[in-house]
Amino acid sequence: MSPSRFAYYPGCAAEATVKEADRAMRAIAPLLGLELHPFESMTCCGAGVLHEEQPDVSLALNARNLAIAERAGLDLLTLCNTCLLTMLKAQHELRSNPQLAGRINESLARFDLRYEGRVKVRHLLWVLAEDVGPEAIRALVKKPLAGLRIAPFYGCHILRPEEVLGFEDGRDPNSMERIIEALGAEPVRYDARTECCGFHVMLVNAPATTTMVGHCLEGAVDKRADVMVTPCTLCQLTLDSYQYRADKTRTQPLKLPVLHLPQLLGMAFGLDGKTLGLNRHLVAVAQ
Repeated sequence: MSPSRFAYYPGCAAEATVKEADRAMRAIAPLLGLELHPFESMTCCGAGVLHEEQPDVSLALNARNLAIAERAGLDLLTLCNTCLLTMLKAQHELRSNPQLAGRINESLARFDLRYEGRVKVRHLLWVLAEDVGPEAIRALVKKPLAGLRIAPFYGCHILRPEEVLGFEDGRDPNSMERIIEALGAEPVRYDARTECCGFHVMLVNAPATTTMVGHCLEGAVDKRADVMVTPCTLCQLTLDSYQYRADKTRTQPLKLPVLHLPQLLGMAFGLDGKTLGLNRHLVAVAQ
């Protein structure tokens, strides 16, 4: 499968709530030499929640999406950590249980699809770090982000469990830091960069999400970060939308803009704020 052509799976958040992530991704892709092929027939991954109640339905949904990419001869690229983990878990489960895979493929047969397990599921961050590389990214920079202190927020679903993900150290990653340096900025190290943003408890325990968001943001603010960047659409949504609540529970003001990774790249590549959707953030982004 071509290393630069991908079945593009932005995830539900990028298609509905944080559309600026998708907009920015489509803007930077040609500059990076990435060819994106979206498939309208692909569906929601279920975000792991569906698997808890109806595991076979969840596996069938994800196997179907993977089979669509597989039939097109493309690996799959996503912008969402949760989509990444959900699909990789499904892939791991199906590969390790041929009987289960057979049952799921019986369900897919009605759509004239079959999942063979050949497709790779990739996150944009992984493609940037591994396929494109920091040096190629540095060569594309037109407006170096010199003087900016940027706090990377990985989130948890792109790092752990390592036996399913396995791209880099689940507790001490460095791919984001290398990209930030390639853009001319200074990466900020802080303890909460690999923790959970709180998205997945939002509907059942909003106060817990508020506490988690405050903890993550305050860690970056304490280290004098100017801005935060995350590779995950759900993390960005949570850290941006819950920041006003978290701000009320903290002794110091937060007011930390939270960017999507494609937006940060686009800024350094010289793209304008409107193209990158910088006006869509709740916490204002200086342009």
